[in-house]
Amino acid sequence: MKRMIRQLAALLLACQLFVITAYGKPDWPNDVGILAESGIVMDMDSGAVLYGQNIHVAHPPASITKILTALVVLENCQLDEMVEFSETAVNSVESDSGNKLGSVAGDQLSVEDCLYGMMLVSSNQAANALAEHVAGSISGFVDLMNEKAAELGCEESHFDNPSGLNGDTQYVTAYDMALISRAAYSNETLLEISSTLSRKLGPTANYPGGITVENEHRLLNPNDEFYYSAAKAGKTGYLQAAGNTLVTYAEQDGRRLVSVILRGQPRQYFTDSRNLLEFGFRSFQNVSPAETESRYVTGDEILNLERGDFACSDLMIDPDGAVTLPLGASLDDADVTVGSLPEGSPARAVAQMTYTYNDRVVGTAWLTAKDGVELPGEPETEDPSAADQPGSQEPETEPVSSEPEETAGRGGISAGTAAAVVLILVAAALAAGAVLYHLHQKKVEAEKLARRREERRRRLEESGEWEEFERIRAMQKSRRAEKEDK
Repeated sequence: MKRMIRQLAALLLACQLFVITAYGKPDWPNDVGILAESGIVMDMDSGAVLYGQNIHVAHPPASITKILTALVVLENCQLDEMVEFSETAVNSVESDSGNKLGSVAGDQLSVEDCLYGMMLVSSNQAANALAEHVAGSISGFVDLMNEKAAELGCEESHFDNPSGLNGDTQYVTAYDMALISRAAYSNETLLEISSTLSRKLGPTANYPGGITVENEHRLLNPNDEFYYSAAKAGKTGYLQAAGNTLVTYAEQDGRRLVSVILRGQPRQYFTDSRNLLEFGFRSFQNVSPAETESRYVTGDEILNLERGDFACSDLMIDPDGAVTLPLGASLDDADVTVGSLPEGSPARAVAQMTYTYNDRVVGTAWLTAKDGVELPGEPETEDPSAADQPGSQEPETEPVSSEPEETAGRGGISAGTAAAVVLILVAAALAAGAVLYHLHQKKVEAEKLARRREERRRRLEESGEWEEFERIRAMQKSRRAEKEDK
């Protein structure tokens, strides 16, 4: 019996020598917390939610509403257009909401100055004036705001006014506000305005020499105790019903994050925002599927997709796609599904790849057809071999001499000269192509702006406000012309 026990113990010991420890993929980090009732930090490039607390619970947004207002304004008019402050714009505010620009009816500022006044010191009057300028009325502009929010995927929010003041049905969730902010800070003009620390605005009745406004977001100010160097832009908000609200955009080591705080506490809401951003930067990494993904883009396997059947070798992954993963994880640790194309997909996209990690969406990428691969619905490219087919006509050519070519000196062109000519022609063609592309892009933007203005005109006609809107516009043009004459 003792001998059997010794043999069994020896066997068990030997088995231990062959035990291989299996390491699973890293857990999703959660070593962060906030005191605000709701908060979120989202990766700007992948759209992944890195941390969330009550992100689908709706609260009053207060003045972070102005981020959406600014985005709608920039999509509907030019920065140099002049905005006139009406009685309605100046007075349609709550009595205790202040007037930080000292605005009075009849004041005129450019769209750009109004945006600085609205985003840096939260002027409610500037928000109202911009709304009337864009849509002819505040209510018409609110319709545009809610349409834009829906376009961005917001399903849990609603806006009553462009300023963020109290509204019976004005509410937003942290998740929806992150979607709005992600789109807003992808707009370079809005990002530049929101990141400015100080700006002098044009003259008004109460400030004939102009007024200087300073950014109220304390994480952005190098002289403030709450300064955070990675923070680049954002917007503060406060209402008694909303508490402190805050949106912060940050950049660090090539990554871009946005955080949202709803129903925060005084001073603490700045700390909450910084904690979320620092957590996002230290605990995660971004991976480019175009650089590391091999599934669906190599081999001769045929994929049956919405736009047709394609060999994997004929496909590629768009380089703009991004996936956010915990540090230490790889793209192989994520699950991927190939789905149908949503509205607004790129022209050569054939499917959308969606990556998940522990059942949470961590990024997407477009699966696109390589150049030269024909797509259904595209005009067929000319077959270069058609000239060899019976019945095809070939252009007449001069007989080719059997004598060797001579260098210049007898009227010929040297090989070096010919190569130089070819290079010059190629460079000229590339330059011309760049110019044509630029002109095409300007035409596309102009057409988009024309469509938005036509939609605005239609809404105003339906509401019976078109004639009043045109009267105001004519007055503005007349005053601008008078100023130019002087």
